Formats: sequence, structure tokens, C-alpha cells
Amino acid sequence: MAGKSKNDDYDDGVTVSFGAKFARSDQFKTVFREGMALVEAAAAYLDGDGRKEARRLRPPHSLAYATESMRLTTRLMQLASWLLIRRAVSEGELTPEQAVEEQRKIKLPVPGDHPARDLSALPERLRDLIEQSVKFQARVVRLDQMLDFNQPPAAGETHPLSSQLSRLRQAFGPDAE
Repeated sequence: MAGKSKNDDYDDGVTVSFGAKFARSDQFKTVFREGMALVEAAAAYLDGDGRKEARRLRPPHSLAYATESMRLTTRLMQLASWLLIRRAVSEGELTPEQAVEEQRKIKLPVPGDHPARDLSALPERLRDLIEQSVKFQARVVRLDQMLDFNQPPAAGETHPLSSQLSRLRQAFGPDAE
């Protein structure tokens, strides 16, 4: 094949975003479904059985219920927003630049979000939803950190692949990228 280098089959000059690829993956679809199912379960509980259970609580437990249900709702809305933004980018509804701007409005984790008090007096279903949401939030935070390539390295920090790229350049010359 005249005029074609051995790397032409592998390097089309297009950088593939792991985040974009992940957002189109079956793994992301599973995470998306799990997150939205948790949002729906919490909404159904808080609008149904949760209201009945809250009426039976006496102060200060009724105040704790109100506070924790508000924190739960806020946490889940932030998580749903994150999921919807990632999906919108993968479906071409938002550009990556628009998504970055929208992501700035989301706070993961929400400051002051973790229950600071003993929740044992609260209804079991509410405690279960709180626990599930905190675990799901930790999962999304880890994903967000993995997928966020727009953040520049911190001062003094180098990219994790820098040393490997340097070794490749040493072994194969400056065109070894």
C-alpha cells in the first residue's frame, strides 16, 4: 500500500472521549435505569406511605423526617440531573460544551448532605432510601471523576499517562504517539 503508513489503520486523528463512549454504553444505560428507578421509588414512598408514616411521628422525629426527606429529594434531583445531562450529550441533544456548563449547576455530593443524626427513629423505608441514595451518589461521584477530562491537572500534578508516553517517545522517537 503505497503512501500509507502502518499506523493509518489505527490513527484517524480523532480522539475518542471515554465519557462520550461510556454514555452510549449498556453500562451507562444500566446506571441510568437504576438511578431513575431510585428517584421514582423515593417519590412514590414520600407521596404515599411516607406521608402516613410521617404523620405518626412526634417531635423531634417529625422534624428529622422532614429534614431527611428534603435531603433525600435534593440528593436524588442532583443525581437525576447528572444522569440526564450525560444522556443528552450521548443522544446529541447537548454539546459537550453545553454539558460542562450545565454540570456546573450540579453539586455532587451536595454539601451537608449526609445525615448527621441518628436516623433509627425514622421509618425503615425512609432509612433504606437514604442509604441507597448515598451509595448511588458515591457511585456517580466516582463515575463523574473518571469521566471528567475537562479538568486540568492540579498544580504540580501530571497526567497519569505522561511517563508511559515519554517512554514510548524514547523508544520509538517523537512520532510514537
